[in-house]
Amino acid sequence: MDTHERYMRRALELAAIAASEGEVPVGAVVVKKTTGEIVGEGRNRRETAKNALAHAEIEAIDAACRKLGGWRLPDCAIYVTLEPCPMCCGAIINSRIDDVIFGASDFKSGSAVSVQRMFELPYNWFPTVTGGVISEECSGILSSFFRKLRLQRRQEKETAGQEEN
Repeated sequence: MDTHERYMRRALELAAIAASEGEVPVGAVVVKKTTGEIVGEGRNRRETAKNALAHAEIEAIDAACRKLGGWRLPDCAIYVTLEPCPMCCGAIINSRIDDVIFGASDFKSGSAVSVQRMFELPYNWFPTVTGGVISEECSGILSSFFRKLRLQRRQEKETAGQEEN
């Protein structure tokens, strides 16, 4: 197992925890590249926290900043199961993370490569981007989650319709 896959597998574990909590399954880890230590972890918690800012990347970056004692995260990489959105790309730029590695592309709001290429805009920081790391598994956990959610909603509608009769 290569380095990217190892850290992405940890991000997938966090995504699975998010899914078990009823959250969109996205997980993220921040890694100090020179030591290989995971210095921050996060998972989606928008529903449970009732907070639009509770993305996996934001949690992981926050934890890494607290652990390393500063807002800059030099010599760090972030691994995330889904391509970061504009807010998370902004946090990555502002925290000076060197490398962004993601699994599944997000064709609705992905801002690393899919909808826009935020890291190529004239900001003051330009992380490298690697996409598609174990993408089938990262996409699969999302597809499975949304399939179950649609089925659950359909069953709830059917049950509500039966109660009316």
